[in-house]
Parts: sequence; structure tokens; C-alpha cells
Amino acid sequence: MKAVSPDDLREAGITVILANTYHLYLRPGHEVIKRFGGLHRFINWPGPILTDSGGFQVYSLSRLRTISDEGVIFQSHLDGSRHFIGPEEAMDIQMALGADIIMTFDECAPYPADYDYILNSVRLTSLWARRCLDYKADKGQALFGIIQGGMYLDLREMSARDLVDMNFDGYAMGGLSVGEDRKTRLGVITETRDFLPDEKPVYLMGVGTPEDLLDAVMLGVDMFDCVIPSRNARNGTLFTTRGKLTIKNARYMDDETPIDKDCRCYTCSNFSRAYLRHLFMAKELLAYRLNTIHNLHYYSHLMAEMRQAIIEDRLNDYRDHFHEGQRKGLVE
Repeated sequence: MKAVSPDDLREAGITVILANTYHLYLRPGHEVIKRFGGLHRFINWPGPILTDSGGFQVYSLSRLRTISDEGVIFQSHLDGSRHFIGPEEAMDIQMALGADIIMTFDECAPYPADYDYILNSVRLTSLWARRCLDYKADKGQALFGIIQGGMYLDLREMSARDLVDMNFDGYAMGGLSVGEDRKTRLGVITETRDFLPDEKPVYLMGVGTPEDLLDAVMLGVDMFDCVIPSRNARNGTLFTTRGKLTIKNARYMDDETPIDKDCRCYTCSNFSRAYLRHLFMAKELLAYRLNTIHNLHYYSHLMAEMRQAIIEDRLNDYRDHFHEGQRKGLVE
């Protein structure tokens, strides 16, 4: 998490974090982290940690990649050096990192892509998932399978059925939020969720906005990860109960109010929009920390509210309340 400390995360109500296998493999190296006893000790995080498999980063960041049944040869985005990661290598890296939840190595297909390409992507993803399952040592790490299939519903069903037959600890939906429209994404989530067991956690990877999260929770998704709250914070976009606020806008130059009057985070409890705008326009490092603290608190509170609404069987009412607040908008 850029710009914030573990204490900031705990104060915001964050209980689980994600670490990127690809990035840690390249720098500082998983063997270095292993010598420290794993990620928990290396980064001083006592709570649960989830690691992705690296498949998406290999797809999105490498300058050149060659895919075969064995795995992927790719170039580092840092220095152009060539590397190989297959299912067994992905498991070795994640076992060295010592995360609590780890992911199978998958083939994240580009969007758009034709049917035959996605069909082969599903074949590879299932092949690699089985190899990950067979290879993983029993170290108390939960292993999730990643469902692919692009925007083709029959291939999503094929992928989901393949992975459910392997009986993973949980199931992730990959290959979404890659440029498709909202209607298409919701259709894929709806159809895929129908083939997943209710007793296992369902994880939607790379999603998303507050509206995206609420949509997916309504469809039965349990877990999410996304850079939106932190990246948007560093770019000056802040989330509130009444919509998004762009802190660089000149109208906030003399604004004495907090980002969100309903928020109890450290930033909103202590600083005005005027001060936060000044920090951001001056490119002060404190701007990135304070903005990120707020957005993380907003997202954590949003998810807590949804969990409570589920417990009290009033999720539909909560959805209406959420959208009413967003429709009112900021007084700008």
C-alpha cells in the first residue's frame, strides 16, 4: 500500500491485504522474503495476506511473453531480463512468501479476444490449476482456483465446472474489468456465480468502484481487490457518501469542511478540504497519505455496512440508500 503504514491500515479497519507475486518475485525476490520468515514478518503485518499468482502482471506488464503448456516465458518490465513462471514456480514463489491465501497460475486473456483463443486460455488455466493443486505443499495455505473464459458464457461455465471438480478452498473470477462494459461484466458474474458452491468464498479480481462492489455483492460475491481507492487518492479523487470529490478543484481553496461530514477517519476528523487541496497542489507527500487514509476508510466502512445489511437481511434497502446518497451528489 503506497503512502500508508500498517498502523494506518489497521486504523482504517483493514484486516487483510494483497501482495503481488510478480512484483515481489522480481524485487526484492521471494528467496529474500523467505529468509525473513515470509511476508508477515518482512512487512510487519500480523493479519491475513493474499497473494495473486502473477498471471495478470505477466500479461499486462511484460514486454514480450511466450505461452506454452509448461508456462510463460516473459520479460521483466524493470530491466528486460527473461524469466519463466509455470504452475509449479508460481506455487514455489507463493509458498516462500508465506501468504495465507494463494492463487493458481492462470492465463489471463486479452480483451477482446476470439473464441478459439479464449477456449485455449480456459484449457491452459484448467491444466495449470490441476498442476498447482497437485504441487502445493500443505502449509495451511488456502488455494483458490481462478476462473477464466473471457466474455463467453459457455466458456465461463466450462472453466467454473473444471475448477469446482478440483475442490479448491475458494474460487476467483479473473479476466474481468479489462475494458468490457458494465452490463457484460454483470452478466458474466451472474452466470459464473451460478456454477460455484455457496459454501466456498467467491473472489472477484480487480474490481472496483463502490458501485461495482455493491453490484457484485448483490450477485453473491464475497471478496474483492482493486487499486482504485489508493490510486485515485494519490491522483486527488476522493470517495464520499455523496459521490466523488476532486480535491484540486479551485472551489475548495477556502472550504473549511472535511472531505465527508459523515466520515470519522483521521483525515476528515482533522483537516479541511482547503488544506488538503493546498497539499495536493503543492505536491506534498502528506497529501498522498491523508487522501489514501480517507479512501481506504471509506471502502472499509462501505464493506462493513454491506456485511451488516446482509446479517440483518436488508441488503436491498441498503442498495437503495446507497444510490440515493450518490444521486444527491456533492454540494458543489
